[in-house]
Amino acid sequence: MAGRLIAVPNFSEGADPQAIEAITAAFAAEAELLDCHSDPIHNRSVLTLAGREPELRDSLLAGARACIERIEMDGHRGAHPCVGALDVCPLVWPTAAGQAAAGGLALETAGAIASLGIPVFLYGALASDPERSERAFFRRGGLARLAERMRAGEAVPDFGPPEPHPSAGATLVTARAPLAAFNLELDTADLEVGAAIAARLRESGGGLPGVRAIAIALADRAQVSTNVHDPVAVPLGIVIERVRELAAAHGAEPVAGEVVGLIPAAALRQLPADLPLRGFDPERQLIERRLGPDR
Repeated sequence: MAGRLIAVPNFSEGADPQAIEAITAAFAAEAELLDCHSDPIHNRSVLTLAGREPELRDSLLAGARACIERIEMDGHRGAHPCVGALDVCPLVWPTAAGQAAAGGLALETAGAIASLGIPVFLYGALASDPERSERAFFRRGGLARLAERMRAGEAVPDFGPPEPHPSAGATLVTARAPLAAFNLELDTADLEVGAAIAARLRESGGGLPGVRAIAIALADRAQVSTNVHDPVAVPLGIVIERVRELAAAHGAEPVAGEVVGLIPAAALRQLPADLPLRGFDPERQLIERRLGPDR
């Protein structure tokens, strides 16, 4: 038995409390809301939902409708790259027993979202071509550039219309194992330093395997924002130490970490005691503790 699955929809609103509340309520219509993380600088919210297949699919469709109603991509401003109101919608298997079910549900969900008039692109393990496996393939240049590529026939969606939704853009869907969304705040506001660190930290730059990283300017600090695709093999402690090494070459250092959403317990192995994880609550943010034996 696969047990419950997890969905981690990311939507492009992180500053308007009323919109966030309404969209979150829609996503949680029939699924259990495990976590909600909103950031006004990123202008993005990340939800973690759990449920059985039919309820989870229906909740994701309800949430997609709410994103269309509440988010206008024409006026969207935020530090995090995105191409849609419901920007990404990964289905996650907490254990290997759920992998096939998550893949099937991801395809069902992609078709359901497309029925709302939103083009859907599959990425990651479900990508139709290796070059489409990374979200950066679709996000490069933003929604306006993606629209141009779609009209030119260079980026054909896997589901839905051939052009972006007039207000909600496009959505990226996949099925995957649990990852760790992990941000590190530096003791410098120099975004070029953050970008240099991110470039050498990510796998594509010769860095840690499975790590994606970008630099984001906060109010008075630079942030290295990462996705660690296999936090069991590459726990957060290894990411922290590598960022320390890279930052030292620029006379900088990481001063705080931030976990977005839920992570597997193994991600905390080798965690240094001298770097705080702001707001982190293991009772609330460890997958094993939240799902329990039902996972």
